[in-house]
Amino acid sequence: MAIKRGVSFYSYQQAQYFGQMDYHDMCKELHDNLKCDGVEIINEATVPGYPFPSRAFLADWANTMARYDLTPVALDCFLDTMRFRDHVMNKAEAAELIKLDLQLAHDMGFKHIRTMTGLPVEVTERALDTAVKLDVKIAWEIHAPIPIRPNPEIKGLFCDSPGTAVMDTVEFIKKTGTKHVGFVPDMGIFARGPHLDTVERMLRDMKDQGLASEITALMKEVSLGELSTEVEKRFAGRLSGEEKRTLMWKMHAAPEDLELILPYVFSIHGKCHDLTEIPGKPGQYEEPALLYEEVIDVLKKNNWDGYMCTEFEGQRSRQERTMDDFVDEVDQVRRHHEMMARLIGE
Repeated sequence: MAIKRGVSFYSYQQAQYFGQMDYHDMCKELHDNLKCDGVEIINEATVPGYPFPSRAFLADWANTMARYDLTPVALDCFLDTMRFRDHVMNKAEAAELIKLDLQLAHDMGFKHIRTMTGLPVEVTERALDTAVKLDVKIAWEIHAPIPIRPNPEIKGLFCDSPGTAVMDTVEFIKKTGTKHVGFVPDMGIFARGPHLDTVERMLRDMKDQGLASEITALMKEVSLGELSTEVEKRFAGRLSGEEKRTLMWKMHAAPEDLELILPYVFSIHGKCHDLTEIPGKPGQYEEPALLYEEVIDVLKKNNWDGYMCTEFEGQRSRQERTMDDFVDEVDQVRRHHEMMARLIGE
């Protein structure tokens, strides 16, 4: 039983967009430099002709997995419920799309599909027979601001009291006894503070640059974990609603909350925005906004066996700038794997 490392190819979206990397390059990077084997993809971003790829693509995919000794972990899929001009997709139609993704995942060797946050139980139930037949699991992503355990302070977006979408799905799993339904928690729910790059983008865009300067000065005085509390004390009355949401970041789940759902966790999104060097420790990195060490300790304590797949998401906060200011995704993912390997104890 062990925590294993992987990468969501979403992490390289910018390099793919500019034609600097395709999925073959990404697979080579995992094998040669990251020394990991887990692969997660976004269906439409990687699969030409989705959802009906050619036999040539499927053969090339299988060959590439074998060449670099990689393991397909999760196929990320979506439910575009407004894809038709004449109606919003109903739950029966949504289940048919899930079935297509299950078949594609099976054909590409993936162990589970990662669906969108809060997938309704009714949709899951309609697709479950296909999941069992193909032996491909259905897991929806627990993404911020969704908590794992019910929290009356968090409302909307699948969080209405007294329960949550997470607990609805847990009840369905227990009622049916299915082994083919579960979750992909995103590390973003285990936050100690806001992401640095998101704050920096907000400060660049603020109309009140005097206030932006005051917040910048505050960031030099306090730790990231203290930033939200200090901002609320000093500046709450001067911030817009969006600025408050960015700066007054709350932890949506405690690391120990994972123990409530670990039997149903099929993989974890290793969300990261800013991998910064640890002071006094050259070559060692941390994601200052997220509780990685605490979460990995919970996983190790419970002998969780699965993949944590890097999901680098720090591109978008810099995309209003020139390419000279763009972040190096490949380097950031390498930093993230240095951190994961060290915390896992490889």
